[in-house]
Amino acid sequence: MRRAALAGIAAGTILLLGFAAGARSGDEPAPVATVSADAATANPADLLRSGTRFVDQTSFRVDVDIASQATTVSYTDNVNKRAVATVSVSGRGIEIRMIDDVVYMKTDLDLPGVGHEWMSLDPARVPSDFALSFAAGKNDPGGSARLINAVVTAQAEGLHVTGTLDATRVGAGNGISFRPGRTGTFPDSAHDQPFRATLDDQGRLVSFLIPGANGFPNASVRYSEFGAAVEVIRPEGAVAAPDALYPQLGLGG
Repeated sequence: MRRAALAGIAAGTILLLGFAAGARSGDEPAPVATVSADAATANPADLLRSGTRFVDQTSFRVDVDIASQATTVSYTDNVNKRAVATVSVSGRGIEIRMIDDVVYMKTDLDLPGVGHEWMSLDPARVPSDFALSFAAGKNDPGGSARLINAVVTAQAEGLHVTGTLDATRVGAGNGISFRPGRTGTFPDSAHDQPFRATLDDQGRLVSFLIPGANGFPNASVRYSEFGAAVEVIRPEGAVAAPDALYPQLGLGG
């Protein structure tokens, strides 16, 4: 499973970390978060959603990790339209810089038809699931909203929320994504993946962890450094990204 996941990233996952799983079932009803009988707080899934409001209010750092072999580190300031991110797979990867409405990218991956110099991207040509934008609610490199929307059961105890999520409902986007394996299906266990999340004393989501289980590797999203300045240097000599790049963004390959 881990080998398949990392191969998928190296082949074409440029703007996110994602991994393939085994079997997929049909179209079940969208999951609804449930609260344990002894929970005395608000709906735990709602606590998690409110814990991500900082995305459009202050700067923050995001660390995404899959199996300690594929990682992203991102610094984002949506208010001042500045962001920088690095994606690494086995020591190789890409860097993205966002300044106002301009997106720059540089990669040392050997992508067909794509060089290793700094490139200026056309945001309109980036696949919609991986849109690079400072629009409200659109730029969270951790992609936690998709994880939270896939929560099936949850219970809260203090600043901790635990439960299960349906991996088939997470979909694709920046951050952690799930996709079917070579058979085009998810295993039945994908509908009952455990998770645990933590809020800080201000109610902000600081971690969302999916322990390795049921054929899935460990995966995590962590938020930190709220309010820290995000400085992004505009690269000199950037060239227009070639047409060959855009089909390779997202979950292609």
